[in-house]
Amino acid sequence: MIQEGTAQSPVSPALTRSMLRTLGLVATLSGLLVVLSYRITLPIIEENKRLAIERALFKVIPGAISRQDFMITDRGIELAQSDLQGTALYAGYGQDGRLKGVALEAAAAGYQDVIRILYGYDPYCQCIRGIEVLKMAETPGIGDKIAKDPVFQENFTALEARANATGDGLERAIVLVKQGEKSEAWQIDAISGATISSKAIARMLNDSAQRYVPLIQNNLAVMEPAS
Repeated sequence: MIQEGTAQSPVSPALTRSMLRTLGLVATLSGLLVVLSYRITLPIIEENKRLAIERALFKVIPGAISRQDFMITDRGIELAQSDLQGTALYAGYGQDGRLKGVALEAAAAGYQDVIRILYGYDPYCQCIRGIEVLKMAETPGIGDKIAKDPVFQENFTALEARANATGDGLERAIVLVKQGEKSEAWQIDAISGATISSKAIARMLNDSAQRYVPLIQNNLAVMEPAS
């Protein structure tokens, strides 16, 4: 026997409007909470980032004890200001007040997520003096060797990054080679078992240096202290 379904009463227009108002109120409050949370946490996030960069800067620029922030803009390199848009550049100075090097952020896709680093560039030897990982989510014990392996870190004590004669890139590209096969100053020895992470470091350093090293060399006077 087939039973007939129970008839349902239609929802009244007044109830529908009440439900819509409630949903609208909930959505508005949720949006306000998201905005409020963002505004509260943003200064904390920015301060943590500033401290992380400052700690990293003194590691990747040997001999630096103080810093000055600059910005790479369409006009060249300028002192950083709150209303200035561009790429951040951090200059490190030694005990004598002289420029020891500059540091820039670079990033590339790793095995699991984007790897972000700060690297130090010495404009006098035209070489990269160190890297410090700021963010990564690589496999513990494998991909994270880019931050912990002392042999891999040795690649960056004086990695050549020399501007070419035309001033539009590097004289020789920074490249990754198989572990144990490094024979040139612009090569990076890969980490065995962590090739993807190693490639990400080589790629981001080459891309960044190709773009910014000639600009840094042409604007040294902006960052060097007055005699």
